[in-house]
Amino acid sequence: MQELPVSADIHTHPSRTHALDAGDFFAAGRLSAALVLLAGATLGFFFWYGVIVPLRQAALVEVALLVCVPFGAATAYVAWQAYARYFSRRSGVKLAHSLRYDALTWIPFFLLWLTFASPQISSGGARYFAVAVVAFCLAKVAIAARFNQTVREVLVDFLVTRAAIIVIAELAAVIIGQRPGQHVQESRHALLAVWGRWDAVHYLSIAAQGYQGIQPAFFPLYPLLIHFIGHFTGNDLVAGLLISNACFFFGLLYLYKLLEHEFDRTVARRAIFYVSIFPTAIYFSAVYTESLFFFLTIASFYYMRSGRWLLAAVLGFFAALTRAEGLLLALPFAIEWFARYHSSPLRGVREALCGLLIPLGLGLYMAYLWVLRGDALYFSHVQKHWGRTPAMPWVSVMNSFHKMLHATAGQTVANQALEVAFTALMVIVLLAGWRRLRLSYTAYMAISILVPMSTSSLMSMPRFALVLFPMFAILARWGERPWANTLIVAFSLPLLGLFTVLFANWYWVA
Repeated sequence: MQELPVSADIHTHPSRTHALDAGDFFAAGRLSAALVLLAGATLGFFFWYGVIVPLRQAALVEVALLVCVPFGAATAYVAWQAYARYFSRRSGVKLAHSLRYDALTWIPFFLLWLTFASPQISSGGARYFAVAVVAFCLAKVAIAARFNQTVREVLVDFLVTRAAIIVIAELAAVIIGQRPGQHVQESRHALLAVWGRWDAVHYLSIAAQGYQGIQPAFFPLYPLLIHFIGHFTGNDLVAGLLISNACFFFGLLYLYKLLEHEFDRTVARRAIFYVSIFPTAIYFSAVYTESLFFFLTIASFYYMRSGRWLLAAVLGFFAALTRAEGLLLALPFAIEWFARYHSSPLRGVREALCGLLIPLGLGLYMAYLWVLRGDALYFSHVQKHWGRTPAMPWVSVMNSFHKMLHATAGQTVANQALEVAFTALMVIVLLAGWRRLRLSYTAYMAISILVPMSTSSLMSMPRFALVLFPMFAILARWGERPWANTLIVAFSLPLLGLFTVLFANWYWVA
């Protein structure tokens, strides 16, 4: 069975993918090289200033300055060359032009010198660094979008859908008002606070204070990233928003590349659009794990199909540290490995062993909980707080109908009906479209539906559907028919607007 090519997502020109040589850098201009060297020297200086100087060891400080500045310049120069070569190869742009464009992305690091104009130099420096890194990355994405069709189409979908969701959420929070009762405000700024609802409160609390009470139900990678990036942004909520939105963008990019190779560009284009407007897509931009898990699982699949087993397993390892369902990636990993090595399994022993990294992610968290709580499965046992206990899949459906029949509030009926409806949607799409997918995709989707249904509750099923990328691949194939495309869009957009309004005002969505 043919593996997914790792090559560029557009046709490259052989004459433009030549090796790096001195003439290319000379053609890029001395100004570009000087810009990168100075930016690197700036980074080296502020590393020395922020990390070495606080150690207050005079001899070390003096020697470190002489090392950090040139090392920073050299590192930046090498990184500039390597990225420009990669970008030239993937986009078909001449290397000299790639070098010139990329040199411009290093300009934001000069913002670090504003640290000395800040009243609080230590915190100010960290924030300027965060701003510089974000600007650096955005500049690279903008340049990539200029020359690469895939990046351009993903960026357009991302910007248009995220902008609409942000506007709706902010207006809803200001105009409609919150659900009655006492609610946590994760920020004094109303424009930020709207993104810190429900589970976001737990992730931000874990990032700031560590695990307490029932919080081990929430896996550690996402709050760890918030904690780390929060040191630079000065605000954990901002850090969470940066992580979620960045991961969603790269998740869309990997989904596009994966489905383009599996089917074609048209299918890939529709799939990322359907994901972006799915009714619960609000969670991709909030402080939730959906974006991170979405990115890790799709990237893992992409590298499985590319035959890069170690990288696929490493991403699966991190997915299992993000959510318990990350462990499920071991199944498609085994299926793809067998499809490639079934005729000579001994050749693939090393690749098969890489797959052990995926359950290791969950095992690492279980070991931590055993030390912390004396219960390696505490993340599962604590689910009783939300009414989740192991049960056969049909029990959760029966429980939802029982709640609807005996409910005294219309909101309860509506919530249960939505959970049943979205569960039915996932099952119907799987049963009707599984023949259009590879076995590994079908198996992953089936088990990803079965596991949450086996908890005696359908709570959050509309949100769990977000990360089922095989479902969107099937929908994208169906969307080839105009009437089917119209039906999917007409179903998604109104509900996305409604769910965004509800989420912004502390109403339970999923």
